[in-house]
Amino acid sequence: MIDHKKNLKFVKGNNMIQWMKDMWGYPRSLTGHGTRKTLEYLKDINPELNIHSFKSGLKVFDWEIPDEWNIYDAYIEHESGQKFADFSKNNLHILGYSTPCNMEVTLSKLLPHIYTQPDQPDVIPYVTSYYKDRWGFCMSENDKQELPDGKYRVIIDATKGAGSLELADLIINGQSNKEIFFSTYVCHPSMANNELSGPVLASALIQYIKTEYPNPQHTYRFVFAPETIGSIIYLSEHIQLLKENVICGFNLSCVGDERAYSYIESRMGNTLADSALHAAMIDLDNVKKYSFLDRGSDERQYCAPGVDLPFCGFCRTKYEEFPEYHTSADNFDVVTSEGLEGSFNVMKSIIDAFEVRLFPKVSAFCEPQLGKYDLYPTLSKKKSSESLRMNVIAYSDGKHSIFEIANKVNKSLDLVTSEISLLINNKII
Repeated sequence: MIDHKKNLKFVKGNNMIQWMKDMWGYPRSLTGHGTRKTLEYLKDINPELNIHSFKSGLKVFDWEIPDEWNIYDAYIEHESGQKFADFSKNNLHILGYSTPCNMEVTLSKLLPHIYTQPDQPDVIPYVTSYYKDRWGFCMSENDKQELPDGKYRVIIDATKGAGSLELADLIINGQSNKEIFFSTYVCHPSMANNELSGPVLASALIQYIKTEYPNPQHTYRFVFAPETIGSIIYLSEHIQLLKENVICGFNLSCVGDERAYSYIESRMGNTLADSALHAAMIDLDNVKKYSFLDRGSDERQYCAPGVDLPFCGFCRTKYEEFPEYHTSADNFDVVTSEGLEGSFNVMKSIIDAFEVRLFPKVSAFCEPQLGKYDLYPTLSKKKSSESLRMNVIAYSDGKHSIFEIANKVNKSLDLVTSEISLLINNKII
């Protein structure tokens, strides 16, 4: 078990991988003991995390919190005694939110309740039925084709009924009540990129802020919730506060692979979050920008009309764009230490920029005389390397954000942040 209290200066991608492995077997869903165990584990990493409970049946905007579902075991047993789709071997084998079952059926009656991914015949798909009662199992297409004829005992040891849904938040209060908001999921079972990569990245970012910025300029809000219904519940509880205070937000999903860096624009495409993500990825390879029309995660809720938070989605390879997505192939071959560290560095660069100076403003009229600060050569030559410094100063008017400046001069956010920090230290900004 990882020492969660370790200073984040020494927490790397392999630490985040270990957190993921520790939580791998918890049978997460919208509700139930697997999601509770996940939130409790995350609270062990960051004890300031607050876990909130909401009763099933509660109306939240146009939705209603579903019944609580708990899964303990499930399998199909042939009359010969051979087991198939054994939940104890892979919890993707159960159709999410399946109703409890203990019955005998023929193969012909069983087959309509088995879900596969025919175009990927070797993988188990992830399938759910949250809002309509069903029972079923998920298998690879190849295994389905090999099911022997005969009778089967269907066992789904589950409960479904009145209960609660849990989500969690953590707020790091800053000198300003203006917030940077990070949101991620705790509802997908045993998939590495499309689930656990988001919560472990958010947990590492919390530790980074607490370690590096014990008295931050801004307030940071982190939310860990079941997808869709969780963010809707959270908005129903906090919408006015969030609309007043959130200046920038990111939905973290699928942030652990090494193939690409991706971001999904906000609904209007012109928020501080859009500018920040663009700036943070200037010098990275294989960056992909997606329109809000390509949305699919909780940026849908945070950017919805009437909510209108300045929110973007951030991924490595975007959900639905990698072949392992929503299958048993989404494992630790997909998510790597290096992939998680790359995502961490993108978000870290944005946090650092917020904490250095969001809207830098030069303190002198005209160009400052940088030579007397030893910030400009006294010998003038062609193509001076100090042109970046002068360009940063030129746009430090208190109206351009640090992210807009990085985008304007087309230099990495880390580099621009370092320049602005240097100029602040010399009282030029």
